[in-house]
Amino acid sequence: MSDIITEVSALMPTLLDQAGIMLWIVALSLLFGGIAGLILGLLLYVTRKGGILQQPIIFWVINILVNTFRPVPFIIFIAAVQPLARVVVGRGIGAEAVVFGISIAASFFIARLVEQNLMSVDPGVIEAARAMGAGPWRIIWTVILPEALGPLVLGYTFAIIALIDMSAVAGIIGGEGLGNYAVAYGYRQFNPVVTWSALFLIVIVVQVIQALGNVLARKILRR
Repeated sequence: MSDIITEVSALMPTLLDQAGIMLWIVALSLLFGGIAGLILGLLLYVTRKGGILQQPIIFWVINILVNTFRPVPFIIFIAAVQPLARVVVGRGIGAEAVVFGISIAASFFIARLVEQNLMSVDPGVIEAARAMGAGPWRIIWTVILPEALGPLVLGYTFAIIALIDMSAVAGIIGGEGLGNYAVAYGYRQFNPVVTWSALFLIVIVVQVIQALGNVLARKILRR
């Protein structure tokens, strides 16, 4: 037992460094993918039949796009977008390519999360705003998004945890982070201490993120 504690202590600086890399990748991917997903999800909601900006063609195109790419397993997706990553970020492997691939993949599943959370907004509130003379864009910014903010926080909390999972898979194109470290230096090197130490740290990070998301959403919903 003492040998394991000593080994874990020796690993801790590396584990914390890899945790920082993981969170950096997740943060950048959430920034780009989160914004793109919010825009796509919002467009899905407002352009659908009965939406305040009903546009069947736009809805159909975005819906097909999301339904096409969202179910693709991420390990296949990130390998498939390597040529595009070389064009956009200048390289097909490494941290930049990882952030690029995760951001694109995240935008599609976040779009569906956003759409589903916006559907929770009471139509009566929207109709009341319309009756008061508010235009579509004013309704979006002052009614729909504020009303759905609590569920959106929970949805994005789920998305962050999914991005952590993606960051581990991204090791196949040279990505770093705790997940890849556990696989490369734990599983493949037959070192269970590395694997379980990294896993334990990932669980702690996920628990903290989920707790913060729950607290923030609860405060918003109580307003």
